[in-house]
Amino acid sequence: MRSNDSRFALRLWQIGVLLAVFALWHVLTVPGILPSFYFGDPNKAPFFFGEPLKVLSRVWNWFAGGDIYRHLWVTLVETMLAFFTGTVLGIGIGIWLALAPTASAIFDPYIKALNAMPRVILAPIFTVWFGLGMASKVALGVTLVFFIVFFNVYQGVREVSPVVLANARMLGASPRQLLRHVYLPSAMSWVFASLHNSVGLAFVGAVVGEYLGSSEGVGYLILQAEGVFDINTVFAGILVLTAFALVLDGIVSLAEKKLMVWQPRSGETERI
Repeated sequence: MRSNDSRFALRLWQIGVLLAVFALWHVLTVPGILPSFYFGDPNKAPFFFGEPLKVLSRVWNWFAGGDIYRHLWVTLVETMLAFFTGTVLGIGIGIWLALAPTASAIFDPYIKALNAMPRVILAPIFTVWFGLGMASKVALGVTLVFFIVFFNVYQGVREVSPVVLANARMLGASPRQLLRHVYLPSAMSWVFASLHNSVGLAFVGAVVGEYLGSSEGVGYLILQAEGVFDINTVFAGILVLTAFALVLDGIVSLAEKKLMVWQPRSGETERI
């Protein structure tokens, strides 16, 4: 009961902070509330900060009219394709290089160089290669997701306990059985630990790709609004993207709880 009460109190505080931010935003952008020296012209609001009531009205009209759903769907598909493709490639190549020291030594400088490269600069190249459709956004998202998954898997496989490996070999485990029952579980625990970052980066890749060049998606809506200096629509798009990212993060948290039920909770191993 106490935990439920504390969770409820925490939610109230979080909602209170959000309302306080919107109240402060309203005070700072609506003429007549603060002294006129703040605005310069008492009849005009600061142009580049938008007005929260108009921003919320724009979001409401998007969802009430149904215009936003197609763009949200496009962004979601791009995010999920980038996430799954980058994750699969990261797991496969990470396990391969972790189990192949010679190949790892050969490709190590190239992987580090690619990881150090700002991937956003690849967006125009992908647009030229794949066009303004989904493919260029997925490609950018894959480059963001791949490396975080790759390094986690690579580290997870290399840190498998030598005792566990020795015991498995002593029991007659074949290389395929070692991969399935020892290396993969070790790698997957590291992958699940990075799920939040991976899906977040896939989302960033999709939105940045849309913003730099696209014909649909939430990033496209923001780009169009910027083109006509509609700052309220820009902030509306940012709010929608933020809420969308929180929903994706919540889905990842639920999946993590379902898939990681075997993992002991914090403090349980110490009690054992």
